[in-house]
Amino acid sequence: MSVGLLQAEPRLGPIGRALDDAGLTAAQAASAEGAIRFVVAFVALWTIGRVVVLPLVSRAMDRRELDEHAQNPLLMITRFGVVFVAIAIAFGFAGFGNFLVSMAGIAAAGALAIGLAMQNVISNFVAGVFIYTDRPFKIGDWIEWDDGTYGGVVEDISLRVTRVRTFDNELLTVPNSELTGGVVKNPVDADKLRLKFVFGIGYGDDIQRATDVIVDEAERHPDIMDDPAPSVRLTELGDSDVGLQSRFWIADPSRADFVRIRGEYVTAVKRRFDEEGIDIPYPVRTLEGGLAFENSQSIPQQAE
Repeated sequence: MSVGLLQAEPRLGPIGRALDDAGLTAAQAASAEGAIRFVVAFVALWTIGRVVVLPLVSRAMDRRELDEHAQNPLLMITRFGVVFVAIAIAFGFAGFGNFLVSMAGIAAAGALAIGLAMQNVISNFVAGVFIYTDRPFKIGDWIEWDDGTYGGVVEDISLRVTRVRTFDNELLTVPNSELTGGVVKNPVDADKLRLKFVFGIGYGDDIQRATDVIVDEAERHPDIMDDPAPSVRLTELGDSDVGLQSRFWIADPSRADFVRIRGEYVTAVKRRFDEEGIDIPYPVRTLEGGLAFENSQSIPQQAE
């Protein structure tokens, strides 16, 4: 026995002994064996999670009739959980020690740097949690934000961004903090939507007759609701017209229905106005006055 400190040789399993017999040193064989055991354990556990755990969670959410808006974040969290558990168990199976203790040291060392570098990511993540819990909109809803500057149909909601398809078929990838830090309009959240349109008639036209035409065309349209009933209010006295605001309701609203129904209804009212001789005036400006010239001088003519 030597006088110096003795280093205990690492204990080798079957894989390590095979590598040791192949010519590796005991330390190299132990490291290689640990890496192989880690990879094998992680792949096996991740495969079990993908094949067993995720389908079970998905079926459980289907039984509870959760919509896609709720399922996507929950499935993402489940995947993270499967990966974390697989790493933790594989870490111990490979003989690397306690995974949680090791992670605590790594987390303490990198927490400050990660926190500074990921401020926006964390902000969007928290905003995504609020969107999930508050449910201001869901996948398939038509929304508008930034005072109507942007709008479209929600295609996907993740924990960091929301993807919105505009009506020009453009895809907007919006950070979640943009949608929780301001006002978001969701016209299709309820089971019906009230629309308004102002018809301008001439000052010499019969207001009651025009009102009857506007209401009658609303009642004729098959997609405009009878209850609540359509109504008309005189709301404007413009420079060249009298404004009659039509108010009517549509059921199960969507952007396509909103545009189509309003267009058909306005076209029908315009056609009836033409038949009834009701004028829809356009602005007319009359300029009066004269021109005066001061200090005018005669311009001499050139001799021919």
